[in-house]
This record gives sequence, structure tokens and C-alpha cells, in this order.
Amino acid sequence: MGKLTEIRWHGRGGQGAKTVALLLGDAALSEGKYIQAFPEYGPERTGAPVQSFNRISDEPITLHCHVKNPDVVVVLDPTLIGPVDITAGLSPDGVVIINTNQPASELKSKLNLNGRKLYTLDASTIAVETIGRNIPNTPMLGALAKVTGILSYETLMEDTKKKLEKKFRNKPEVIEGNLKAIERAYSEVKGDE
Repeated sequence: MGKLTEIRWHGRGGQGAKTVALLLGDAALSEGKYIQAFPEYGPERTGAPVQSFNRISDEPITLHCHVKNPDVVVVLDPTLIGPVDITAGLSPDGVVIINTNQPASELKSKLNLNGRKLYTLDASTIAVETIGRNIPNTPMLGALAKVTGILSYETLMEDTKKKLEKKFRNKPEVIEGNLKAIERAYSEVKGDE
């Protein structure tokens, strides 16, 4: 199997963890990649911890199980740090992207990342300012695209626009707000380097 990238999304019900995994999967598919995008459900209620997953590869994916050793972990809600072991199984050269207003340098030692890369983005503020609600999934999608280079920015924007136009055809402000959120996140995400 060619380079397989596994991603685990941590969020709370209502923050769009499932939706963002599907958006990423669809965008990667439009670039000709093989994909999997799926959620893990627990207590299905707003505010409960949830996880979603992606696998993206240049060759067919033959795995059909949970992502146990992700290459990338994306945290939509920083209050999950501590109650949830967000770094469980993270590959030794893995990447963590967290929605927080704290600098990456402050969080790196707290998370004991040992050589792994950490990136932060205040996705909640971006979401409120562009979408009008604290739903940080699309800003975090923009940060993921920038940090990993897993797909092109152009593909991400084009494919996401198409998906949003289908779902929100009568709400152009939602479409425009989400695209602006991705754009801002792509330029504002910061690393620990």
C-alpha cells in the first residue's frame, strides 16, 4: 500500500467532527485519492466527546478497523485535553493540531509530545467571526490542509464549496462564512517550530 495517512478528529457532539471528516474525505477523493471517513459514536448527544477518522492513500485501502495509530490528531475542543488521551497511539513523527488561543510552545511540554509536531489555531474565534457560531470544524480543516499538505488548497476550497452549495443553497452566508473560515485558518495556523 502507498503512503497511507491516518487522521483522528476529537470533538464534542455538535462541533462538526463527523462532517469535517466527510468533507476531507470527499475533497481527497476529488484529487483521485483512496479514502475512508467514518465516525465513532458513543452517547449521541450535544457536548459529548466524539471521534471521527480518515484514511487517505494513493492506493486502495484494505484496512477496515478503527484508526489506532494516527499520523495526525486534530482537536476541535481543547477541554478534551486531559479527560481524553488525545495522543494515544500517535505515531512517533505525528502531528497534533489544536483549536486553542494558547501558543503551541506552551502546550508542547504539557502534552509530552517528544519530537512530534504541534500546531495551534484559534478556530473558535475564526468560526464566530466568519460563520457566526462556534463550530470550529471548517477552520480546523483549513489548518489541517496547510500543516499536512495532504491535499491542495485549491481542491479543498473547490470541493468544499460544491458540498456546501448542495446543503446550504438557500443560505449563501453560510457557504461564504465557511469558505472564509478555511481561508483564514490556512493562513493563521501556527506551529511550535
